Amino acid sequence: MTSQSAFHAALLDAATAVPAGLTDGNGHSAGRRYAVYRNNVAVSLRDALETGYPAIARLLGRENFRHVAGLHLRASPPETPCMMLYGADFPDFLASLAPLAHLPYLADVARIEWGLRCAYHAADSTPADATILQSLDTQRLMSARFTLAPSVQLLRSAWPAFDIWAYNMRPGAAKPTAVAQDTLILRAEFDPEPHLLADGGHAFVDCLRSGPNLGAALAAAGDGFDPGPTLGLLLANRAVTGIHLSKE
Repeated sequence: MTSQSAFHAALLDAATAVPAGLTDGNGHSAGRRYAVYRNNVAVSLRDALETGYPAIARLLGRENFRHVAGLHLRASPPETPCMMLYGADFPDFLASLAPLAHLPYLADVARIEWGLRCAYHAADSTPADATILQSLDTQRLMSARFTLAPSVQLLRSAWPAFDIWAYNMRPGAAKPTAVAQDTLILRAEFDPEPHLLADGGHAFVDCLRSGPNLGAALAAAGDGFDPGPTLGLLLANRAVTGIHLSKE
């Protein structure tokens, strides 16, 4: 192992001995300074993870979260100095931890929190003029294609992930119920917000943003799906950036 590799490996694991031969600018041993630096790095990464995943921190409790964060930083150290990207794999890491297997919803709640961060840092976009939809007959409306903003995030869950997130983050939110839930994250201005989707809503939005027309998205959503509320939610939150009409 090179001296640089030893320095890096010990930096993320307090149980590893301080690398030999470290000196300060005056030739004195820098072991104690290294230990302080190592602690500061670990604390900073744990704090960054806690800031990015506040609902998970509340669900686990501060001490448990900091322990899990310590395991994560050693298993998956930052690959870039851009801290906005740190923790991208945290949801999958949570899903892989055997001691957390009794909390199967945890990873999906974390995916909502990561989705919020992705939406926040997504490129800005200009909303389309939705008034053009008012003049379309049914045939032209069904053939219209929509472009969605880069900030739009979609998440599927077999658990009440949205309700669990809301119960921990929104004062007065109702207790979660034992149902599968899909979440749509939109950013109308600067701060993104998650929204609970009705049955069929995930398929509708997913199809809508992949290129097919409104009719195809409606078919993908299934019988009984009312597109009005979901389409209205997209328009109200400035998530539709293009409305493309057939020339026929």
